[in-house]
Amino acid sequence: MVELSGRAGEIEGMGYRIVALSPDRPEKIAEMRERISVSVPIYSDSDVEAASAFGVAFRVDEEGLERLKGFGIDLEDASGKDHHILPVPSVFIVDGEGRVRFEYVQPDYRYRIDPDLLVAAAQISLRKPEIKRL
Repeated sequence: MVELSGRAGEIEGMGYRIVALSPDRPEKIAEMRERISVSVPIYSDSDVEAASAFGVAFRVDEEGLERLKGFGIDLEDASGKDHHILPVPSVFIVDGEGRVRFEYVQPDYRYRIDPDLLVAAAQISLRKPEIKRL
């Protein structure tokens, strides 16, 4: 997210608005913002409604919960909920009419979208789709 926020001005200059969604509760997001510098607004989706609507929510099994706890991550404390649901790391470009024009979904959280790819996708998404009649 930090790397993407470095390109925020370029993307916003195309007319887009950038927002980030987190499964954490607002208090945890505020704590994170104190630790890292991010220029985009981050909103809480602790009920994972947005992640579910975009089709990127998944339930963490008991083994996964234990693995996360081993890394010092307590999902219930972070979200304030006991649903044990997380979003797959994703980026969406949504047009003014609510249509998804681009999506990048990567289940392996270690791999994030290349900012150059996102900028290119944003540029291409500005084009109006041509409807060809058959």
